[in-house]
This record gives sequence, structure tokens and C-alpha cells, in this order.
Amino acid sequence: MTFADNILRFYATLKIKSALPEGVEILDPYRNKETMALCHLFYHKYYGDEKERTVIIGINPGRNGAGLTGIPFTDPIKLEIQCGIPNAFPKKAELSADFIYTMINAYGGPATFYKKFFFSAVSPLGFIKDGKNLNYYDIRELQESLRDYIIASLKKQLKFGINTRIAFCLGEGENFKYISRLNDELKIFNEIVPLAHPRFIMQYKRKLVNDYVEKYLQALSR
Repeated sequence: MTFADNILRFYATLKIKSALPEGVEILDPYRNKETMALCHLFYHKYYGDEKERTVIIGINPGRNGAGLTGIPFTDPIKLEIQCGIPNAFPKKAELSADFIYTMINAYGGPATFYKKFFFSAVSPLGFIKDGKNLNYYDIRELQESLRDYIIASLKKQLKFGINTRIAFCLGEGENFKYISRLNDELKIFNEIVPLAHPRFIMQYKRKLVNDYVEKYLQALSR
């Protein structure tokens, strides 16, 4: 099976069985037929092989990025213009996607980048509370209830052909702390390297975007 086949099978069977805190809803784009059709086009285009990739681990999908397209850090605009995959979703830009595709283009473009790297997340499914995006670590009870699901989904993804020598974590705070603790316990990756989260960069360090792109490129060249 190709890397793409494994990804698509994984997304099609993702499910959270544990009870969630009151008011927390699951954001699952993969139950949407249009989203899955786009995922098939994207992943067969860029991952239709059996090559090993290095994983870059985010937090969880948000409503305007992967929550729509099903593809981490790829909003409908980037999917159509940068990846050449037309879609009918509203063409609204997402901040993290803006930074990631600036970095991807500096790396050499989507085809070059995706040959080496695979974006995932601690939780491949997202969360919403009171109509807003919610991070898995924002509520302690949510984080604890997701533990088995997070571990199981991570182990399944390793079978795609993930390089375990090194992994990159998007987020130098809570996300990195959580992944590091998990890795200390499970002994999956030899090294996990933290990178500033794209949303943090775009919200608070926008004038330094080029500097952060360079930091990403230097780290990913390891």
C-alpha cells in the first residue's frame, strides 16, 4: 500500500470513543464526502508512493483549515492555488496555512516538501466549544479523556512509513510538553524538535515571518 492509501484508510476510520467534557463537540471533517474526495486527490498527488516521511506534529484541526479540507495546515485557498486542487469551499484564508505555505514555497514548493514531510496532529480530529476552536490541552479533562485515542492514532500513523529518528512539534509550549512526556513514556522518536506555532508567528511576530521561515528551513534540514 502507498503512503496515501494508509493515510486515507486512517482518516476514514478515525473515531473518538471516550466521553468528552460537557459542551465539547468533535470536529470531524472526514465524515464529509466532499472533504474526503479532496483528500483522495491531495494525498494521491503528493503521497502516492511508499517513501518514508518525517512527521510534523500540530495540535488539532481548526474550523477554517483542516476542519474544512481535511488536510492539515491547508485552507481552501492554498488547496486550490498552491496545490492545484479546485474545491467549492468558501475561499477564506487561515493564518497558520498562510505561514506554512510561505515556508513550503521557500523550501521548494508542495511537490518537493511533501516528498519528505507529513503533517499530522496530536489529535487528528478537532474540537469546538461555544462555536470556537478548542485545543486538546485547553481543558484538562479533555486531554485526559483523549489519551488512549491519541496514543492509538499515533501508533497507527507510524505504520505509514514515518521516520522515527526525528519529529518536529508545532508549538513550543503546551503541545511540545505533552508530546515530549508521551514520547518519554512510549520511546517512539529519538528526538523531537519544537518549532514556533504558525498561528503564534502570524498573530504576534508577523514582521518576523521571513526570520521564522528561515528557522523552519534550518531545522527541517537536520
